[in-house]
Order: sequence, then structure tokens, then C-alpha cells
Amino acid sequence: MTAPEPAQPTSPQSVRPTENFYTAVGGEQTFRRLVAAFYAGVREDPVLLPLYPEDELDAAQERLTLFLMQYWGGPTTYGDTRGHPRLRMRHAPFQIGPAERDAWLARMRDALDGLDLPGEQAGTLWTYLHNAAFAMQNSA
Repeated sequence: MTAPEPAQPTSPQSVRPTENFYTAVGGEQTFRRLVAAFYAGVREDPVLLPLYPEDELDAAQERLTLFLMQYWGGPTTYGDTRGHPRLRMRHAPFQIGPAERDAWLARMRDALDGLDLPGEQAGTLWTYLHNAAFAMQNSA
């Protein structure tokens, strides 16, 4: 009786997923739809709208789109043009309390629900967005 051959070691590349989250949810188009729907809600939200200088909404929409795309494995355009996200520092000038946080989450929930992503993908994205909203709160 001969001993079985030892298993060949697997390289990290052989067990790496072939698709990242960015690709799995539909790539750039999905993140552009998410953020466009979110900012459509912001434009009508009496709590959130005052936080944005009127002429900054389109630029803010583009920044959030690029940030989320990069965060989830897409192009690094955000980092290439703006550097490290430094989210808490960038949001520090704005008073973000429970009302602002909850309004942000409500608009983002509506936007996310409009994507009709599979449950696991929607859950993964929502967990991140929920945690990020709480992390950005900087006032009681």
C-alpha cells in the first residue's frame, strides 16, 4: 500500500475571488445610480440640504460616487485626485448629530432599496453605510 500524494499547496492567487464586490454589484453604473438617487433625496431633504453649499451638490455627488467605487474595489480615481479619504476630517466642519445622521441614513436606505440588489449584497452595502453614518456623527 502506497501513501497518498500530499496535497499541492494553493497559492493565494488560486483562492482569491475572481470578482470583487464592486464588480459583483454591477460596477460603476450601480454606484452612480445609488449616489444619484441619494442626492435626489438630499435635494428635497430639509435636514440635509442646508449642510451643502448650493453650488456644491453636483461635486459632492461625484466625490461620493468615486469614493464608494474605490472603497468597494473599483477604480482609484478618488484617491488619485483627492488623496486619502480622511472622512472624519472632511466632515468635521459640518455639525452632524442624530437628526443629520438619521436623515442621511433614510435617504441612503431609499437609494439602496431602489437598486434591487440581491439580499446579501444589499446587506453588505447597508452595513457599511450604516456604520459610516454613525462614525461621521460629531455632535450630540
